[in-house]
Amino acid sequence: MFAIYLFIMLIIVQRVVEVIIANRNARWIKSQGGYEVGNEHYKYIVAMHALFFISLLIEVTMIERNFVLWSVVPLFVFFLAQIGRVWALSSLGRFWNTRIMVLPGAKVIAKGPYRYLRHPNYAIVITELACLPLIFQAYWTAIVFTIVNAYILSIRINMEEQALEQATNYQEVFKKRKRFVPTSEE
Repeated sequence: MFAIYLFIMLIIVQRVVEVIIANRNARWIKSQGGYEVGNEHYKYIVAMHALFFISLLIEVTMIERNFVLWSVVPLFVFFLAQIGRVWALSSLGRFWNTRIMVLPGAKVIAKGPYRYLRHPNYAIVITELACLPLIFQAYWTAIVFTIVNAYILSIRINMEEQALEQATNYQEVFKKRKRFVPTSEE
């Protein structure tokens, strides 16, 4: 059980470090004349992620399941998502954020995984929220938070795309790319 808690705690530490990076990036964007959009729903995203980890820890504690061989499949997919996460975050550099930050007139970044998808980081989060609980057979956490996340992202993505279309060259760059289905580079 200790190894399970340690693994989950490492993921939580990773998320905390990402929030620190996001806050630093937000300050930089604001110093360049940028602004935040959708801050009224950001607290729900933070709450959802916090509750996800609480639910996961409760479920793996209360329903002691042993490691099963098929758990390597979601574990492998989760590790692939971590590689994708680093690729997406490093591709955006200072523009990456957990908030919707807009810098008017900035050219949107269309390199790395953004060459193929409009929202690779959201695809990665979807994958993580489904796969991490499945590694430990925490089925309720996987089901509930996949549904909640889908609802939150349906609001967030529309808000983000509208803001970027109004203030950047987003529409021009991403008009032929799907949200979550990879397409070839134009």
